[in-house]
Amino acid sequence: MALLAGAEPFSHTGTSGTGILLCHGFTGTPASMRPWGEHLAEAGFSVRGPRLPGHGTTWQEMNRTRWTDWYDTVRSELLDLRTSCDTVFVFGMSMGGTLALRLAQEFGPDIAGLALVNPSVLTLRRDAKLLPLLSGVLASVPGVAGDIAKPGVTELAYTRVPVRAAASLSQLWRLTRADLHKVTQPLLLMHSVVDHVVEPVNSRVIAEGVRSNQLVDVPLEHSFHVATLDNDAPLVFERSVEFIHSVQQVQTT
Repeated sequence: MALLAGAEPFSHTGTSGTGILLCHGFTGTPASMRPWGEHLAEAGFSVRGPRLPGHGTTWQEMNRTRWTDWYDTVRSELLDLRTSCDTVFVFGMSMGGTLALRLAQEFGPDIAGLALVNPSVLTLRRDAKLLPLLSGVLASVPGVAGDIAKPGVTELAYTRVPVRAAASLSQLWRLTRADLHKVTQPLLLMHSVVDHVVEPVNSRVIAEGVRSNQLVDVPLEHSFHVATLDNDAPLVFERSVEFIHSVQQVQTT
């Protein structure tokens, strides 16, 4: 299956001994994470931005994948990154944040910290409860991509939401939400004040459910959902580097 131009995964080998795994969102591509990755690379970190299975090709292909496929990919990247880096952080946006939380639940202290942008663990949409039923009769619904406040900026993502894949995402949400208490790593939680895709309640549920020994809450006042490409992108990038340094400073004292 041919990749969409710009949907390619990316990687960079840094000099600091610290590695960052970047996880993109549902129906999105590594393109939404690439500017963040470039900023981290310039700061000297090793960076991995994998493409999740079924993403960056066609929504029909994505309908043949499940959350375990997406998780296996980021898990494999994490394990590989750990072989070359002394310290590893996991950063994620939207569903990428869900995957990051799930990794934290599995790997515990082997992950130094998490930085999440508009992560999701639930939805308040009533029709979401029908996803298991709809997945048997409906292939796709209109997409959720492109929620960006900055004029002239677009997101490389599907214009349709594959329903069977979305039903699988809801399973990932339930599992991750139930295990939030297992997240004890330092957490940088960045969330848009106005988000038309992931409801604000998600960040509140995460903040109240984790047992992180260090939690930094950063509201993003000038961006919509895809904040890594939006007006607050420089803030996201700067705060994430500051977060890494602050975590490492605590670890060395």
